[in-house]
Amino acid sequence: MKTGLIVFCSLLLLFTLMPFVKKQYWVFRVCEYPRLQKFVATLLSIVVLIFYISIDDTVMLIFLIAMILNAAYLLYLISPFTKLAKVQVVCIDQEMPDNGINIMISNVLQDNNNYKGCLQEVHRMNPDVVLLLEINAEWEKATKKLEDDFAYHVKVPLENKYGMVLYSKFPLEQTSIKYLVEADIPSIHTQVILKNGTVTQLYAVHPTPPVPNENPSSEERDKELLMVADLAKASKIPVVVIGDLNDVAWSYTTTLFLKMSGLLDPRIGRGFFNTFHAHYFFMRFPLDHAFISTDWKLKEIHRLKNFNSDHFPIFISLQYEAQAHLEQEALQPDANDIEEANEKKE
Repeated sequence: MKTGLIVFCSLLLLFTLMPFVKKQYWVFRVCEYPRLQKFVATLLSIVVLIFYISIDDTVMLIFLIAMILNAAYLLYLISPFTKLAKVQVVCIDQEMPDNGINIMISNVLQDNNNYKGCLQEVHRMNPDVVLLLEINAEWEKATKKLEDDFAYHVKVPLENKYGMVLYSKFPLEQTSIKYLVEADIPSIHTQVILKNGTVTQLYAVHPTPPVPNENPSSEERDKELLMVADLAKASKIPVVVIGDLNDVAWSYTTTLFLKMSGLLDPRIGRGFFNTFHAHYFFMRFPLDHAFISTDWKLKEIHRLKNFNSDHFPIFISLQYEAQAHLEQEALQPDANDIEEANEKKE
């Protein structure tokens, strides 16, 4: 029992330390994902250590102290995504319907054939903009009915699990499909015109994850995200970045993205809003994101019903307010952040 406990605690400590290695190889980056799971496992190990420990057992005392420190560190890392933290995006004070936009984001899972469930969830939420990911020819055909309600659309169906379609009730302008890093990984760049005439820049992205069966390195993902960050930073109009980023909200790369883009994360101070994996409650992470510029305020954000995908859809309602930037502040990069971002983009 003692040996097994020591091995378990050692592995937990190792998994906590591995993200400190700033290498882009998957084994280091994936260890950033399960911070909440590592925190819960660490608390359980502390309970077991206290139960089995004896005063004269130096090794177990050292591990107990180490696990207490590990729990404190992990709590520090996940606390921004609890209601204990200050929100990064403030809520609206007064609703202005013509300034708002409701967005639904859903990775449908290409092999999933519950097209009806997807359409029902879209109709239930009645968003202004819908981004569907992992769209192939069959999914594109099955969701074509959405054109009855969404007059504007951009479609990039692919068979490689990186196809996407964007449906919008609001007019779209200056729309383009970009392949920023990889020749078969698209992103949609378009301007959305709100009811009050405000022009908003929207980026829809779905970079590859750092996993052995797809891409052993996070290099391409990180580069694409930071290229989008540069575009967002340079924008003179309100910005929204949406999609399955294949990265968790608290990772080093996502934090770097927020610093370099000047965008905000509406989940900070509100919750995790874990979207993947929909079928395994004990292994869920926040992979589907909506990042916004400082001239947006939040009306609501919540996770939606699953329709047999491995991702839950997510819904976010925003309101543009020209003076909102006076009430909320983006993270700022330091010299090391800028250097790191430049290295990743190269």
